[in-house]
Amino acid sequence: MTPVVHVEGLRAVAGSKTLVDGVSFALSAGRVVALVGASGSGKTTTGLALLGEHAPGVAVSGQVTVTGHVGFVPQQPSAALNPVRRLGGVFREIAALHPGDRDELIATALRRARVPAELLRRYPHELSGGQQQRVVLAQALVGDPAVIVADEPTTGQDPITRAEVVDELASVVAQGVSLVLLTHDLDVVRALADEVVVLRSGQVVEAGPTADVLDRPRSAYAAALVAAQPRVTMASGRPPAPPRLETRAVTARHGSTTVLRDVDVQVGAGECLAVVGRSGSGKTTLARCLAGLHPAFTGDVLLDGRPLPRSLRRRSRAELAAVQYVFQDARASFDSYRTVLDQVGRTAVRLGGVTDPREVALAELAAVGLDEATVTRRPAGLSGGELQRAALVRALLARPDVLVCDEITSGLDTLTQASLLDQLAALTCTVVLISHDLAVVARLADRVAVLHQGHVVEHGAAGDVLGSPTHPVTTGLLGRAMEGTEEKRK
Repeated sequence: MTPVVHVEGLRAVAGSKTLVDGVSFALSAGRVVALVGASGSGKTTTGLALLGEHAPGVAVSGQVTVTGHVGFVPQQPSAALNPVRRLGGVFREIAALHPGDRDELIATALRRARVPAELLRRYPHELSGGQQQRVVLAQALVGDPAVIVADEPTTGQDPITRAEVVDELASVVAQGVSLVLLTHDLDVVRALADEVVVLRSGQVVEAGPTADVLDRPRSAYAAALVAAQPRVTMASGRPPAPPRLETRAVTARHGSTTVLRDVDVQVGAGECLAVVGRSGSGKTTLARCLAGLHPAFTGDVLLDGRPLPRSLRRRSRAELAAVQYVFQDARASFDSYRTVLDQVGRTAVRLGGVTDPREVALAELAAVGLDEATVTRRPAGLSGGELQRAALVRALLARPDVLVCDEITSGLDTLTQASLLDQLAALTCTVVLISHDLAVVARLADRVAVLHQGHVVEHGAAGDVLGSPTHPVTTGLLGRAMEGTEEKRK
Protein backbone atom coordinates (compact mmCIF):
# COMPACT_ATOMS: atom_id res chain seq x y z
CA MET A 1 0.00 0.00 0.00
CA THR A 2 1.38 3.41 -0.98
CA PRO A 3 2.10 5.53 2.09
CA VAL A 4 0.14 8.74 2.58
CA VAL A 5 2.98 10.06 4.72
CA HIS A 6 6.64 9.25 4.08
CA VAL A 7 9.38 10.81 6.19
CA GLU A 8 12.99 9.95 5.42
CA GLY A 9 16.07 11.29 7.18
CA LEU A 10 14.31 14.33 8.68
CA ARG A 11 16.76 16.68 10.35
CA ALA A 12 16.09 20.00 12.08
CA VAL A 13 18.78 22.29 13.48
CA ALA A 14 18.49 25.53 15.43
CA GLY A 15 21.87 27.21 15.55
CA SER A 16 24.25 24.69 17.09
CA LYS A 17 21.45 22.55 18.57
CA THR A 18 20.06 19.55 16.70
CA LEU A 19 16.32 19.20 17.36
CA VAL A 20 15.60 16.24 15.08
CA ASP A 21 18.26 13.91 13.71
CA GLY A 22 17.45 11.33 11.03
CA VAL A 23 13.77 10.61 11.82
CA SER A 24 12.09 8.24 9.35
CA PHE A 25 8.65 6.62 9.25
CA ALA A 26 5.77 5.92 6.86
CA LEU A 27 1.99 5.93 7.31
CA SER A 28 -0.78 4.47 5.14
CA ALA A 29 -4.38 5.67 4.78
CA GLY A 30 -6.60 5.00 7.77
CA ARG A 31 -3.69 4.15 10.05
CA VAL A 32 -2.34 5.83 13.19
CA VAL A 33 1.27 6.42 14.19
CA ALA A 34 2.07 7.83 17.63
CA LEU A 35 5.24 9.83 18.26
CA VAL A 36 6.15 9.58 21.95
CA GLY A 37 9.05 10.75 24.04
CA ALA A 38 10.06 13.26 26.68
CA SER A 39 9.49 17.00 26.30
CA GLY A 40 12.03 18.34 23.81
CA SER A 41 12.47 14.98 22.09
CA GLY A 42 11.43 16.37 18.69
CA LYS A 43 7.77 15.33 18.47
CA THR A 44 6.34 18.76 17.71
CA THR A 45 9.19 19.65 15.33
CA THR A 46 8.47 16.46 13.39
CA GLY A 47 4.74 17.16 13.37
CA LEU A 48 5.29 20.69 12.09
CA ALA A 49 7.47 19.34 9.28
CA LEU A 50 4.47 17.40 7.96
CA LEU A 51 2.67 20.74 7.71
CA GLY A 52 5.62 22.32 5.91
CA GLU A 53 6.23 24.51 8.95
CA HIS A 54 9.06 25.08 11.40
CA ALA A 55 9.87 27.43 14.25
CA PRO A 56 11.81 30.63 13.45
CA GLY A 57 15.53 30.01 13.10
CA VAL A 58 15.16 26.27 12.49
CA ALA A 59 16.71 24.75 9.36
CA VAL A 60 14.96 21.59 8.14
CA SER A 61 16.36 19.01 5.73
CA GLY A 62 15.47 15.50 4.62
CA GLN A 63 12.46 14.17 2.72
CA VAL A 64 8.85 14.72 3.82
CA THR A 65 6.20 13.55 1.38
CA VAL A 66 2.49 13.89 2.14
CA THR A 67 -0.20 12.88 -0.34
CA GLY A 68 -3.15 15.20 0.10
CA HIS A 69 -4.15 17.98 2.49
CA VAL A 70 -2.95 17.98 6.13
CA GLY A 71 -5.12 19.13 9.05
CA PHE A 72 -3.75 20.17 12.41
CA VAL A 73 -5.19 19.82 15.94
CA PRO A 74 -3.07 21.91 18.37
CA GLN A 75 -2.23 21.02 21.95
CA GLN A 76 -4.13 23.95 23.46
CA PRO A 77 -7.43 24.36 21.59
CA SER A 78 -8.19 27.60 23.43
CA ALA A 79 -5.08 29.17 21.87
CA ALA A 80 -6.29 28.23 18.37
CA LEU A 81 -9.76 29.73 18.79
CA ASN A 82 -10.36 33.47 18.40
CA PRO A 83 -11.84 34.59 21.75
CA VAL A 84 -13.75 37.56 20.29
CA ARG A 85 -15.41 35.81 17.34
CA ARG A 86 -18.28 33.37 17.15
CA LEU A 87 -17.26 29.99 15.81
CA GLY A 88 -19.48 30.13 12.75
CA GLY A 89 -17.64 33.07 11.20
CA VAL A 90 -14.28 31.38 11.67
CA PHE A 91 -15.55 28.16 10.09
CA ARG A 92 -16.80 30.10 7.07
CA GLU A 93 -13.38 31.71 6.60
CA ILE A 94 -11.67 28.32 6.78
CA ALA A 95 -14.13 26.80 4.32
CA ALA A 96 -13.54 29.66 1.87
CA LEU A 97 -9.93 28.47 1.53
CA HIS A 98 -11.05 25.15 0.07
CA PRO A 99 -12.88 24.25 -3.16
CA GLY A 100 -16.54 23.31 -2.89
CA ASP A 101 -19.72 24.63 -1.34
CA ARG A 102 -18.85 26.41 1.90
CA ASP A 103 -21.94 25.34 3.86
CA GLU A 104 -21.57 21.74 2.75
CA LEU A 105 -17.90 21.66 3.74
CA ILE A 106 -18.76 22.97 7.21
CA ALA A 107 -21.70 20.63 7.70
CA THR A 108 -19.61 17.62 6.68
CA ALA A 109 -16.76 18.57 9.01
CA LEU A 110 -19.13 19.09 11.95
CA ARG A 111 -20.79 15.73 11.32
CA ARG A 112 -17.47 13.89 11.10
CA ALA A 113 -16.23 15.48 14.35
CA ARG A 114 -19.63 15.05 16.06
CA VAL A 115 -19.99 18.76 16.77
CA PRO A 116 -23.60 20.05 17.09
CA ALA A 117 -24.27 22.83 14.59
CA GLU A 118 -25.76 25.05 17.31
CA LEU A 119 -22.27 25.50 18.79
CA LEU A 120 -21.40 27.72 15.81
CA ARG A 121 -23.40 30.50 17.46
CA ARG A 122 -21.15 30.47 20.53
CA TYR A 123 -17.87 32.09 21.48
CA PRO A 124 -14.95 29.83 22.51
CA HIS A 125 -15.24 30.75 26.20
CA GLU A 126 -18.79 29.38 26.19
CA LEU A 127 -17.48 25.88 25.45
CA SER A 128 -16.05 23.28 27.80
CA GLY A 129 -12.54 22.00 27.19
CA GLY A 130 -13.90 18.88 25.51
CA GLN A 131 -16.14 20.93 23.23
CA GLN A 132 -13.21 23.16 22.27
CA GLN A 133 -11.16 20.10 21.35
CA ARG A 134 -13.95 18.74 19.14
CA VAL A 135 -14.35 22.14 17.47
CA VAL A 136 -10.67 22.36 16.50
CA LEU A 137 -10.92 18.79 15.18
CA ALA A 138 -13.87 19.88 13.04
CA GLN A 139 -11.86 22.87 11.78
CA ALA A 140 -9.05 20.50 10.80
CA LEU A 141 -11.55 18.35 8.88
CA VAL A 142 -12.78 21.21 6.71
CA GLY A 143 -11.37 20.51 3.25
CA ASP A 144 -11.30 16.72 3.72
CA PRO A 145 -7.66 16.20 4.81
CA ALA A 146 -5.86 12.97 4.07
CA VAL A 147 -3.80 13.32 7.25
CA ILE A 148 -4.39 14.92 10.64
CA VAL A 149 -1.54 15.84 12.95
CA ALA A 150 -2.90 15.90 16.52
CA ASP A 151 -0.60 17.44 19.14
CA GLU A 152 -1.60 16.18 22.62
CA PRO A 153 -5.34 16.12 21.77
CA THR A 154 -6.36 14.76 25.19
CA THR A 155 -4.18 17.00 27.36
CA GLY A 156 -6.14 18.36 30.31
CA GLN A 157 -9.25 16.27 29.61
CA ASP A 158 -11.03 14.26 32.28
CA PRO A 159 -11.15 10.48 31.64
CA ILE A 160 -14.75 10.61 30.40
CA THR A 161 -14.07 13.45 27.93
CA ARG A 162 -10.76 11.85 26.99
CA ALA A 163 -12.61 8.66 26.04
CA GLU A 164 -15.00 10.73 23.91
CA VAL A 165 -12.11 12.47 22.11
CA VAL A 166 -10.41 9.10 21.51
CA ASP A 167 -13.67 7.72 20.13
CA GLU A 168 -14.08 10.73 17.82
CA LEU A 169 -10.52 10.39 16.51
CA ALA A 170 -11.04 6.67 15.99
CA SER A 171 -14.21 7.44 14.03
CA VAL A 172 -12.31 9.85 11.75
CA VAL A 173 -9.58 7.25 11.20
CA ALA A 174 -12.24 4.69 10.32
CA GLN A 175 -13.29 7.05 7.52
CA GLY A 176 -9.85 6.60 5.94
CA VAL A 177 -8.00 9.60 7.41
CA SER A 178 -4.44 8.95 8.60
CA LEU A 179 -3.51 10.24 12.04
CA VAL A 180 -0.12 11.33 13.35
CA LEU A 181 -0.54 11.45 17.12
CA LEU A 182 1.93 13.44 19.23
CA THR A 183 1.25 12.50 22.83
CA HIS A 184 2.55 11.67 26.29
CA ASP A 185 -0.58 9.69 27.18
CA LEU A 186 0.29 6.03 26.75
CA ASP A 187 -3.29 4.95 27.46
CA VAL A 188 -4.40 6.97 24.43
CA VAL A 189 -1.55 5.47 22.39
CA ARG A 190 -2.77 1.98 23.29
CA ALA A 191 -6.33 2.90 22.37
CA LEU A 192 -5.59 4.52 19.00
CA ALA A 193 -2.17 3.81 17.52
CA ASP A 194 -1.17 1.06 15.11
CA GLU A 195 2.52 1.98 15.23
CA VAL A 196 4.69 3.82 17.77
CA VAL A 197 7.85 5.83 17.15
CA VAL A 198 9.82 6.58 20.32
CA LEU A 199 11.96 9.72 20.14
CA ARG A 200 14.76 10.77 22.43
CA SER A 201 16.85 13.91 21.85
CA GLY A 202 15.57 14.04 18.27
CA GLN A 203 16.47 10.46 17.36
CA VAL A 204 14.36 7.34 16.92
CA VAL A 205 15.32 4.88 19.67
CA GLU A 206 12.56 2.37 18.94
CA ALA A 207 9.71 1.90 16.46
CA GLY A 208 7.18 -0.80 15.71
CA PRO A 209 3.65 -2.06 16.36
CA THR A 210 2.07 -0.55 19.48
CA ALA A 211 1.81 -3.80 21.42
CA ASP A 212 5.47 -4.63 20.77
CA VAL A 213 6.80 -1.21 21.78
CA LEU A 214 4.65 -0.69 24.89
CA ASP A 215 4.33 -4.27 26.14
CA ARG A 216 7.72 -5.62 25.07
CA PRO A 217 10.03 -2.60 24.70
CA ARG A 218 13.52 -3.35 23.44
CA SER A 219 15.18 -0.10 24.50
CA ALA A 220 15.79 0.92 28.09
CA TYR A 221 14.33 4.36 27.35
CA ALA A 222 11.00 3.04 26.06
CA ALA A 223 10.83 0.68 29.03
CA ALA A 224 11.39 3.63 31.37
CA LEU A 225 8.59 5.64 29.72
CA VAL A 226 6.16 2.75 30.23
CA ALA A 227 7.31 2.07 33.80
CA ALA A 228 6.92 5.73 34.79
CA GLN A 229 3.25 5.83 33.78
CA PRO A 230 1.30 6.55 36.99
CA ARG A 231 -1.39 4.14 38.21
CA VAL A 232 -4.26 4.61 40.63
CA THR A 233 -2.86 3.20 43.87
CA MET A 234 -3.69 4.54 47.31
CA ALA A 235 -1.09 5.12 50.00
CA SER A 236 -2.07 5.01 53.65
CA GLY A 237 -3.59 8.28 54.82
CA ARG A 238 -2.30 10.58 57.54
CA PRO A 239 -4.27 12.37 60.28
CA PRO A 240 -5.92 15.58 58.99
CA ALA A 241 -4.15 18.84 59.80
CA PRO A 242 -5.88 22.01 61.01
CA PRO A 243 -7.24 24.03 58.07
CA ARG A 244 -4.78 26.35 56.40
CA LEU A 245 -6.96 27.24 53.40
CA GLU A 246 -10.73 26.92 53.23
CA THR A 247 -13.72 28.21 51.33
CA ARG A 248 -17.10 29.00 52.81
CA ALA A 249 -20.19 29.11 50.63
CA VAL A 250 -18.27 30.26 47.56
CA THR A 251 -20.65 30.94 44.67
CA ALA A 252 -19.03 32.21 41.48
CA ARG A 253 -20.37 33.49 38.18
CA HIS A 254 -19.20 34.08 34.64
CA GLY A 255 -21.47 36.88 33.51
CA SER A 256 -25.02 35.69 34.18
CA THR A 257 -23.99 32.02 34.46
CA THR A 258 -23.40 30.52 37.91
CA VAL A 259 -20.47 28.10 37.73
CA LEU A 260 -19.88 27.39 41.45
CA ARG A 261 -22.61 26.95 44.03
CA ASP A 262 -21.98 27.13 47.80
CA VAL A 263 -18.60 25.41 47.63
CA ASP A 264 -17.12 24.48 51.01
CA VAL A 265 -13.69 22.81 50.94
CA GLN A 266 -10.69 22.87 53.23
CA VAL A 267 -7.09 21.69 53.31
CA GLY A 268 -4.57 21.65 56.14
CA ALA A 269 -1.02 22.94 56.38
CA GLY A 270 1.31 20.71 54.36
CA GLU A 271 -1.58 18.74 52.86
CA CYS A 272 -2.62 18.33 49.23
CA LEU A 273 -6.24 18.88 48.25
CA ALA A 274 -7.10 17.53 44.80
CA VAL A 275 -10.08 19.11 43.06
CA VAL A 276 -11.40 16.83 40.33
CA GLY A 277 -14.39 16.76 38.01
CA ARG A 278 -15.40 16.76 34.38
CA SER A 279 -14.48 19.57 32.00
CA GLY A 280 -16.73 22.54 32.76
CA SER A 281 -17.48 21.46 36.35
CA GLY A 282 -15.95 24.62 37.84
CA LYS A 283 -12.52 23.37 38.94
CA THR A 284 -10.44 26.13 37.36
CA THR A 285 -12.92 28.80 38.46
CA LEU A 286 -12.53 27.60 42.05
CA ALA A 287 -8.74 27.69 41.71
CA ARG A 288 -8.88 31.23 40.32
CA CYS A 289 -11.12 32.34 43.20
CA LEU A 290 -8.51 31.03 45.65
CA ALA A 291 -5.76 32.99 43.90
CA GLY A 292 -7.73 36.23 43.52
CA LEU A 293 -7.96 35.89 39.75
CA HIS A 294 -11.76 35.60 39.67
CA PRO A 295 -13.26 38.21 42.03
CA ALA A 296 -16.85 37.69 40.83
CA PHE A 297 -17.91 35.47 43.72
CA THR A 298 -19.70 35.57 47.02
CA GLY A 299 -18.65 33.72 50.15
CA ASP A 300 -15.18 33.65 51.66
CA VAL A 301 -11.70 32.29 50.99
CA LEU A 302 -9.76 32.07 54.25
CA LEU A 303 -6.04 31.62 54.84
CA ASP A 304 -5.26 30.58 58.41
CA GLY A 305 -8.74 31.72 59.39
CA ARG A 306 -8.43 35.21 57.87
CA PRO A 307 -10.50 36.17 54.79
CA LEU A 308 -8.44 37.00 51.70
CA PRO A 309 -9.52 39.89 49.46
CA ARG A 310 -11.45 38.53 46.49
CA SER A 311 -9.43 40.51 43.94
CA LEU A 312 -5.74 40.03 43.27
CA ARG A 313 -5.40 43.82 43.03
CA ARG A 314 -6.55 44.24 46.64
CA ARG A 315 -4.17 41.68 48.12
CA SER A 316 -1.02 42.82 49.87
CA ARG A 317 2.40 41.70 48.68
CA ALA A 318 2.50 39.15 51.50
CA GLU A 319 -0.91 37.81 50.49
CA LEU A 320 0.17 37.62 46.85
CA ALA A 321 3.23 35.62 47.82
CA ALA A 322 1.23 33.39 50.17
CA VAL A 323 -1.05 31.97 47.44
CA GLN A 324 0.73 31.24 44.15
CA TYR A 325 -0.87 29.89 40.95
CA VAL A 326 0.70 27.64 38.31
CA PHE A 327 -1.35 27.77 35.11
CA GLN A 328 -2.31 24.85 32.88
CA ASP A 329 -1.18 26.73 29.77
CA ALA A 330 2.34 27.57 30.89
CA ARG A 331 3.26 29.20 27.57
CA ALA A 332 0.49 31.77 27.88
CA SER A 333 1.68 32.67 31.38
CA PHE A 334 5.08 33.87 30.13
CA ASP A 335 5.93 37.13 28.36
CA SER A 336 7.01 36.03 24.89
CA TYR A 337 9.57 38.85 24.58
CA ARG A 338 11.65 38.25 27.71
CA THR A 339 13.84 35.31 28.65
CA VAL A 340 12.45 32.66 30.93
CA LEU A 341 15.28 33.23 33.42
CA ASP A 342 14.48 36.94 33.71
CA GLN A 343 10.83 36.21 34.40
CA VAL A 344 11.52 33.50 36.97
CA GLY A 345 14.07 35.72 38.70
CA ARG A 346 11.65 38.66 38.85
CA THR A 347 9.29 36.67 41.05
CA ALA A 348 12.17 35.84 43.38
CA VAL A 349 12.86 39.57 43.82
CA ARG A 350 9.31 40.94 44.04
CA LEU A 351 7.67 38.27 46.18
CA GLY A 352 10.47 36.13 47.61
CA GLY A 353 12.76 38.89 48.85
CA VAL A 354 15.77 37.40 47.04
CA THR A 355 18.68 39.79 46.48
CA ASP A 356 20.60 37.62 43.99
CA PRO A 357 17.77 36.40 41.74
CA ARG A 358 19.84 35.11 38.83
CA GLU A 359 21.89 32.65 40.84
CA VAL A 360 18.94 31.50 42.93
CA ALA A 361 16.74 31.07 39.85
CA LEU A 362 19.45 29.20 37.94
CA ALA A 363 19.97 26.80 40.85
CA GLU A 364 16.24 26.09 41.26
CA LEU A 365 15.74 25.68 37.52
CA ALA A 366 18.72 23.33 37.26
CA ALA A 367 17.12 21.20 39.99
CA VAL A 368 14.22 20.46 37.63
CA GLY A 369 16.48 19.73 34.67
CA LEU A 370 16.58 23.17 33.00
CA ASP A 371 20.12 24.35 32.30
CA GLU A 372 21.31 27.91 31.72
CA ALA A 373 21.43 27.53 27.93
CA THR A 374 17.74 26.59 27.95
CA VAL A 375 16.35 29.20 30.35
CA THR A 376 18.22 32.13 28.81
CA ARG A 377 16.00 31.69 25.74
CA ARG A 378 12.62 33.28 25.22
CA PRO A 379 9.59 31.06 25.90
CA ALA A 380 9.23 30.11 22.22
CA GLY A 381 12.57 28.29 22.48
CA LEU A 382 11.35 25.90 25.17
CA SER A 383 9.02 22.92 24.93
CA GLY A 384 5.70 22.85 26.76
CA GLY A 385 7.10 20.53 29.40
CA GLU A 386 10.14 22.74 29.96
CA LEU A 387 7.94 25.81 30.37
CA GLN A 388 5.71 23.98 32.84
CA ARG A 389 8.69 23.16 35.04
CA ALA A 390 9.90 26.77 34.79
CA ALA A 391 6.45 28.02 35.79
CA LEU A 392 6.49 25.80 38.87
CA VAL A 393 9.92 27.10 39.90
CA ARG A 394 8.72 30.69 39.36
CA ALA A 395 5.81 30.15 41.75
CA LEU A 396 7.92 28.37 44.38
CA LEU A 397 10.46 31.21 44.47
CA ALA A 398 7.73 33.34 46.10
CA ARG A 399 7.97 30.89 49.04
CA PRO A 400 4.17 30.42 49.15
CA ASP A 401 2.05 28.99 51.94
CA VAL A 402 -0.36 27.63 49.31
CA LEU A 403 0.48 26.48 45.78
CA VAL A 404 -2.45 26.17 43.37
CA CYS A 405 -1.59 23.87 40.46
CA ASP A 406 -4.00 23.79 37.51
CA GLU A 407 -3.42 20.62 35.45
CA ILE A 408 0.34 21.13 35.53
CA THR A 409 1.19 17.48 34.75
CA SER A 410 -1.21 17.06 31.84
CA GLY A 411 1.25 18.00 29.07
CA LEU A 412 4.26 16.09 30.39
CA ASP A 413 5.78 12.80 29.31
CA THR A 414 5.74 10.04 31.90
CA LEU A 415 9.39 10.45 32.93
CA THR A 416 9.16 14.23 33.38
CA GLN A 417 5.81 13.82 35.10
CA ALA A 418 7.24 11.31 37.56
CA SER A 419 10.07 13.71 38.42
CA LEU A 420 7.62 16.60 38.88
CA LEU A 421 5.36 14.48 41.09
CA ASP A 422 8.34 13.64 43.28
CA GLN A 423 9.06 17.36 43.60
CA LEU A 424 5.44 18.19 44.49
CA ALA A 425 5.30 15.35 47.01
CA ALA A 426 8.38 16.77 48.76
CA LEU A 427 6.88 20.26 49.21
CA THR A 428 6.11 21.45 52.71
CA CYS A 429 3.55 24.03 51.62
CA THR A 430 -0.13 23.34 51.14
CA VAL A 431 -1.01 22.27 47.58
CA VAL A 432 -4.34 22.61 45.79
CA LEU A 433 -4.14 20.33 42.77
CA ILE A 434 -6.61 20.71 39.90
CA SER A 435 -6.40 17.51 37.89
CA HIS A 436 -8.25 15.09 35.65
CA ASP A 437 -5.67 12.37 36.22
CA LEU A 438 -6.77 10.15 39.07
CA ALA A 439 -3.39 8.38 39.11
CA VAL A 440 -1.71 11.72 39.82
CA VAL A 441 -4.37 12.52 42.43
CA ALA A 442 -3.83 9.17 44.14
CA ARG A 443 -0.09 9.79 44.18
CA LEU A 444 -0.28 13.22 45.85
CA ALA A 445 -3.62 13.95 47.50
CA ASP A 446 -4.50 13.79 51.18
CA ARG A 447 -8.01 15.07 50.49
CA VAL A 448 -10.19 15.03 47.37
CA ALA A 449 -13.12 17.26 46.39
CA VAL A 450 -15.24 16.19 43.41
CA LEU A 451 -17.07 18.95 41.54
CA HIS A 452 -20.05 18.37 39.26
CA GLN A 453 -21.93 21.24 37.63
CA GLY A 454 -20.53 23.63 40.22
CA HIS A 455 -21.50 21.55 43.27
CA VAL A 456 -19.21 19.56 45.58
CA VAL A 457 -20.63 16.03 45.28
CA GLU A 458 -17.89 14.27 47.29
CA HIS A 459 -15.28 15.62 49.70
CA GLY A 460 -13.07 13.79 52.14
CA ALA A 461 -9.92 11.79 52.66
CA ALA A 462 -8.38 10.63 49.37
CA GLY A 463 -8.52 6.98 50.39
CA ASP A 464 -12.25 7.21 51.13
CA VAL A 465 -13.23 9.16 47.99
CA LEU A 466 -11.09 7.16 45.55
CA GLY A 467 -11.35 3.82 47.30
CA SER A 468 -15.11 3.88 47.91
CA PRO A 469 -16.69 6.47 45.58
CA THR A 470 -20.36 7.23 46.19
CA HIS A 471 -21.16 9.43 43.17
CA PRO A 472 -21.35 8.29 39.52
CA VAL A 473 -19.09 11.14 38.39
CA THR A 474 -16.31 9.95 40.70
CA THR A 475 -16.70 6.43 39.40
CA GLY A 476 -16.42 7.66 35.82
CA LEU A 477 -13.38 9.80 36.58
CA LEU A 478 -11.55 6.77 37.93
CA GLY A 479 -10.96 5.87 34.32
CA ARG A 480 -13.62 3.26 33.72
CA ALA A 481 -14.84 5.28 30.75
CA MET A 482 -11.67 4.22 28.91
CA GLU A 483 -12.47 0.52 29.30
CA GLY A 484 -13.33 -1.09 25.99
CA THR A 485 -12.01 1.81 23.89
CA GLU A 486 -9.30 -0.34 22.36
CA GLU A 487 -11.89 -2.92 21.43
CA LYS A 488 -13.94 -0.22 19.69
CA ARG A 489 -10.87 0.84 17.75
CA LYS A 490 -10.32 -2.71 16.55
